[in-house]
Amino acid sequence: MKMKKSLVSWALVAGCTFSGAVMAAPPTPEMLSYACAGCHGTNGGSAGMTMPSLASQSKASIVDAMKKFKSGDRPSTVMGRLAKGYSDAEFAAMGEFFSKQKFHPTTQMVDAAKAKRGEEIEDANCSRCHIDQGKDGKDDTPVMASQWLEYLKMQAALYDSGARKMPKDMADKWNKLSKEDREALLHFYASVK
Repeated sequence: MKMKKSLVSWALVAGCTFSGAVMAAPPTPEMLSYACAGCHGTNGGSAGMTMPSLASQSKASIVDAMKKFKSGDRPSTVMGRLAKGYSDAEFAAMGEFFSKQKFHPTTQMVDAAKAKRGEEIEDANCSRCHIDQGKDGKDDTPVMASQWLEYLKMQAALYDSGARKMPKDMADKWNKLSKEDREALLHFYASVK
């Protein structure tokens, strides 16, 4: 009987220790991404017209954005508050997760004539950093292809107002474009599949 009690006690201690170790395990990158799904869609494929798709973005792009949200360098309504709850290591884990997700094309209405003009503008001005018609990004350059037009317009307005800082190379090109050319460029990126 005494041996049986010792075995039961040992099993309970071992079980508690094991469950404590499991509970202390850090969340997986996929688990961290669940918090993003409400706005950015399952696996980063946005279903909301004012939210960007995170799927296939570069890890560097996501980490850079999250750090800027956290520091307040990038304007936001919600993301700045959310970003403060994560560490740099968690930003890296989320970035790694989303970078491995399949590109998420959207289906949306765009002006075909503007998109055609925008393709020429993109090729002449943006294709060095926004690679393959915006489906890929150089280093921390975000994927622009098939982002929601409404989201692209919101970001452009933040850049134009100075509320969001634009990289110098981008500003040199963007600031030379007319308002109509800028809009055409956004229609083009939104149209890319």
